[in-house]
Amino acid sequence: MDLLSALSLGELALSFSRVPLFPVFDLSYFIVSLIYLKYEPGSVELSRRHPIASWLCAMLHCFGSYILADLLLGEPIIDYFSNNSSVLLASAVWYLIFFCPLDLFYKCVCFLPVKLIFVAMKEVVRVRKIAVGIHHAHHHYHHGWFVMIATGWVKGSGVALMSNVEQLFRGVWKPEANEILHMSFPTKASLYGAVLFTLQQTRWLPISKASLIFIFTMFMVSCKVFLTATHSHGSPFDVLEGYICPVLFGAASGGDHHHDNHGGHGGGHGGAHGGSPSALHSPLPSKSKEELSEGSRKKKAKKAD
Repeated sequence: MDLLSALSLGELALSFSRVPLFPVFDLSYFIVSLIYLKYEPGSVELSRRHPIASWLCAMLHCFGSYILADLLLGEPIIDYFSNNSSVLLASAVWYLIFFCPLDLFYKCVCFLPVKLIFVAMKEVVRVRKIAVGIHHAHHHYHHGWFVMIATGWVKGSGVALMSNVEQLFRGVWKPEANEILHMSFPTKASLYGAVLFTLQQTRWLPISKASLIFIFTMFMVSCKVFLTATHSHGSPFDVLEGYICPVLFGAASGGDHHHDNHGGHGGGHGGAHGGSPSALHSPLPSKSKEELSEGSRKKKAKKAD
């Protein structure tokens, strides 16, 4: 029995699943995506010196999930750019965020109560994209569960998964900053959501698609609004994963931690013996602060994908 039908909310879920995304919800998606592009170190300078490269980065942030999904399914990766209305809307948002006089547009959309509304609307788009991606993959591979999961996953978090490609347009190469190695909450949630929608699509999950869209959207909206409002970089999955992962995959190795401690002792040893003037007046503390600041901005960008 459908849970939402039992609660007399089936019609609400069906109506919610039919709400058009363009232009209001897509506009919110573009705004939030490009806000966090502006958080990236050097993105403002790039927009002034190389506006075409900045625009390409913006398009990857807005349409990266479509590009990656088309690549997986063997379809033209430039196909979505035939949607002139969406490209023009995204381009207008990019221009206002980076070039509006006195940064007025950016300041308005970053005002926390307004930003929370846009964040919530972006999650509506994310969940709908996951559902549509899996439905699309099902037409190509009726029994390809892993293909459907992969397509739904990249539809929900393709921007984050393509972050290294986007970095190349900005002249940055950080292979260690890989979304697969350091999954953010939206990336994990998109993967779990893709599994749920695949089970529903293959009729292993006894619930209607409209109901699943409604339930998962409410979950994503609640989590993202809370994380954004509290400026948290955590994840609701952390506690559960803390119990399950050590059982299934074993505990993480402590070799790196031991190596770090050894390096710390070496630094202390050098300081105790006087060392050179450059060692005594090392710029490491100030450098660490800068890296911490950039790391904080990077985390913000990842968590809002």
